[in-house]
Amino acid sequence: MQRTITRILLILLGLYTLVQGLWPLLDPMGFYQDFPGFRHGWVSMDGPYNEHFIIDFGGLSLALGAMLVGAAVMGTTAIARLVAIAALLFAVPHLVYHVGHVGHYPQLDQVLIIGGLAVTVLLPLVVLLVPGRRIEVSSTATP
Repeated sequence: MQRTITRILLILLGLYTLVQGLWPLLDPMGFYQDFPGFRHGWVSMDGPYNEHFIIDFGGLSLALGAMLVGAAVMGTTAIARLVAIAALLFAVPHLVYHVGHVGHYPQLDQVLIIGGLAVTVLLPLVVLLVPGRRIEVSSTATP
């Protein structure tokens, strides 16, 4: 059984990932030009528009977000850990790429990009490290 902190982390990361996935599917050009929505367009500053890339990213993010929220709802430690590994397999290469490709952004954006992506690596790591909840077996139970 999962601990409450594991469920909270899965839900937070899942909701963030669902929003990140829905936007490019509903408005690919808007995502390209305006992501993250409160700073300069980070995606557009990284190269020419490619609708295929944007749609694939949105679909993958939606799928991963659904898995993260689903794992929190299902409540088993094994599923939480499996989904955390899946999230890391996506987040680590994404972070590594951006660490080497942020020089053309303003300094504040560099910090926000790397910091935001670091959180997507940190949360699944914490989920993997949180021990599962022990199920107490009563010795006085009667048949």
